[in-house]
Amino acid sequence: MRWLCSIALLLITLSSSWAADGARPNVLIVMTDDQGLGDFSYTGNPVLKTPNFDAFAKQAVRLTDFHVSPMCSPTRGQLLTGLAALRNGATSVTAGRTFLRPGIPTLADVFAKAGYETGLFGKWHLGDSYPHRPLDKGFRESVYHLGWGQLHSTPEFDWPLIDGRYFRNGIEKRFKGHCTDFWFDSAKAWMKERKQKNEPFLCYLPTNAPHGPHIELEQFVKPYEGKGPAAFFGMIAHLDQRFGDLDRFLTEEKLRDNTIVIFMTDNGGTAGVKTFNAGLRAGKTTYYDGGHRVPCWVRWPNGKLGEPRDVNISTQNTDLLPTLCELCGVTEPKWEANDGLYRGVSLAGLLRGDRKELPDRKLVVQYGQIIKKFDSCIIWGKWRLVKGDELYDVVADREQQANVAAKHPGVVKEMRDHYELWWKGLEPSLNDFVPISIGAKQQPVVELTSGDWEGIYADNSGYVREAVGGPTGGHWHIQVEQAGEYEFTLRRWPEQTRAALGEKYEPSAKSPSNKANPKTVGFPTIAAATIEIAGGKTSAKADPKATGATLAAKLPAGRTTLKAWFADAEGKDLCGAFFVTVTRK
Repeated sequence: MRWLCSIALLLITLSSSWAADGARPNVLIVMTDDQGLGDFSYTGNPVLKTPNFDAFAKQAVRLTDFHVSPMCSPTRGQLLTGLAALRNGATSVTAGRTFLRPGIPTLADVFAKAGYETGLFGKWHLGDSYPHRPLDKGFRESVYHLGWGQLHSTPEFDWPLIDGRYFRNGIEKRFKGHCTDFWFDSAKAWMKERKQKNEPFLCYLPTNAPHGPHIELEQFVKPYEGKGPAAFFGMIAHLDQRFGDLDRFLTEEKLRDNTIVIFMTDNGGTAGVKTFNAGLRAGKTTYYDGGHRVPCWVRWPNGKLGEPRDVNISTQNTDLLPTLCELCGVTEPKWEANDGLYRGVSLAGLLRGDRKELPDRKLVVQYGQIIKKFDSCIIWGKWRLVKGDELYDVVADREQQANVAAKHPGVVKEMRDHYELWWKGLEPSLNDFVPISIGAKQQPVVELTSGDWEGIYADNSGYVREAVGGPTGGHWHIQVEQAGEYEFTLRRWPEQTRAALGEKYEPSAKSPSNKANPKTVGFPTIAAATIEIAGGKTSAKADPKATGATLAAKLPAGRTTLKAWFADAEGKDLCGAFFVTVTRK
C-alpha cells in the first residue's frame, strides 16, 4: 500500500502544475536573433509596427528585468542547460568555444526523458558536428541551419536566405521561399502532428532573423524605406506576421490554452539601436543593459498565472529550465554539487503570483572568446557592476550614465566578493576546450570549418575570403572516436562552391546581396598541403586548380588537435585550410 500512497502523492503534486483536465502542458519557446528591447512598438519604437508581438505582450506575464548573454551562442547554451555560459562551455560564437560540455543535460533531454516530443526549428549555433548537433542534444526532430546564420556564416557561406538549404536530423535538404516562413511552417506542421497523436511537446523555434544579412521580401521592407534600417525592420515585420499566424494556429488547433508560450530574444539591440533603444545604454556584445536586458513574455491560459502584468525582478534565462520543469512536472536534471552559483532558479511562483520576491541573489553576465576576470556585469537588484569598477543604479539611471562606485564602496565590495567566489569555481576549467568528434558512427563524414579554430575569429565568409588566421591558420580540438586510418581533404573554399584552391572565389549570382569583396585573397602558388595531428605531420602535393588536396593519417583513439594548411613549392606557408572533410577509411 505504501507504493500506492507514493503514486497518489505524485499525482497530487503534478496536478498543481498541470492543467485542470490533467493534460500535460505543451511548451513553445520562440526566440528571435539580434532583436533588442527597443525593437517593438509595444516598448515604444516610433517607427516599427509589431501588432502581433504587442498583442501577445499584453496577454503575458512580462519579465521586465530579464537578462541573457550579450551574444547568441552563450544565450542559447544558458537557455538549454540552465547553467551560466562559463560553466556549460558555450562562451562564444566561434574560436572553439561554441560547444556545450559533455554530460550536461539539456532542456530537450529532460523533457524527452519525461515523455515529451521535442523539436527544434531554426537556428541552433551550438555546434554543427557530432556530438554537438541538436539531434545529439535531446531534440527528436531537428530542422536547422548550420553556423550562426544563412549566408555569410562559414559553414553556410553563400547559401541564401531564400531558396537555401537546411538540415533535418543531420541530413542536408533544400527549402523554398524565405527561411523565416520555412521555420514557422515546419514548427506548425510538427506541432499539428503532435496534437493529432495526443503527444505533449516541447517546441523550440529560434529564428535567424532579424540577424544580418538583412535580406527580406519587398512587401515587408518597403513600408520602412527612409525611416531607418528598412531591411532590418522589414525582417521584424515578417517575424511579427508569422508570430501572429502561429498564435492563430494555436487557437485553431485548440492548443492555445494549455501551451506555455515564451517569447524572448537572444541579446541586446543591433541595427535598430540608433532609432530606438528603450532607454538602455549600448547594445549587443556590451555589458551595459542594452547588451543583455531583453524581453521575456510568458503566457499560459490554463496555468493560473493571473492577470497580465510586469514582474520587475532581476531574472536570467538560466531560470527558464527549472521554471519549465516545475510548471510541467518534469524532473530537473541532476545538478553537480558545485552548480549552485551557476544555475538558475524556478520562477514558477513569480509567474503564478504566489511569490512577490525571490531570495536575494546576484546574477553574473559573462561570455567571450577570450575570458578575462571581471570582464562581466554583475546584477544585484537595481545595481549593475560593469567590468568590476563601474557601478550603476538602473532604477535612478536607466541609461547608465552616472558611475556611482565612489559613492557606494560597500555595494561594490559585496558585488566583487560574490564575483570572486563565482570566478574561483570556474577558472580552472576555462581553457578546457570541448572537442569535435571524428570517426563516430553517428557521423562518419565530418566537415570542419575555420569557425571552430581555437582562439581565431573566422566564422564569417568575409574572413575566409580575406584569409585571416595567418599562414597556417588555427587548430581544431578533436576527439578521435575510433583508432584507424583517416582521410583528410583540405579546401580553401567550401566543397559546394566547387572553387579551386588557388582562385579568388566570389559569390554566385544566386546571392546578389553577397557582393564581390575586393579583399578576397587567392593563392595560385599553392603546391603542398600539410596536416598535424596526434603528434604526427603529413604532407602531400596540392594542385591549385583542384578543389581540394587529400591526405591520410593513422590515428589512435583519444583527444588531440588538428592543424591543416597550404604552402607553395618553396615551402613557404600560405594560409590555413578553412575547410577540412574528415572520413574514417
